[in-house]
Amino acid sequence: MSGGRAAPAYRTRRARSLPPVRAVAGCASWWNTRRMAMTSSAVDGLVGAIVARDLPRAASLIDPDIDFRAMTPRRIWEAEDPAGVEDVLRAWLADPEEEITAVEPTEPLRVEDTLRVGWRVHGRDREGPFVYEQQAYAREQDGLIVWLRVMCTGQRRPG
Repeated sequence: MSGGRAAPAYRTRRARSLPPVRAVAGCASWWNTRRMAMTSSAVDGLVGAIVARDLPRAASLIDPDIDFRAMTPRRIWEAEDPAGVEDVLRAWLADPEEEITAVEPTEPLRVEDTLRVGWRVHGRDREGPFVYEQQAYAREQDGLIVWLRVMCTGQRRPG
């Protein structure tokens, strides 16, 4: 360990490009209509980048001093900079054992200075189809996201 900072406990896959996912009918126009009412450009951009699985674009919307925490069923995640947030998103959305077939936004909601946004991920792995949803709470300052919390349902199987 050099520089006093431990390496992330999860694997990163920066070299792997993400395949396109199918467009979900009506999602783009629905999201565009809703986001105009929310008036939060960086948070809107983050959700759009996640839906498109454009993780470098998502990272570009994160403040260098981001306060990021997330919880998935088996892990607590933290990041201290945009690259760390991108690594977390990549771990969630670029697992080589999974095929992501669609990512669709959920309805946003403002809670004073915090915007709640989310996305539902559909995919398939060795065990068959799955879906999971992540809800995020974000705060923006000077056009960048400075505070971000994400909660995940974990993979759920149909039926």
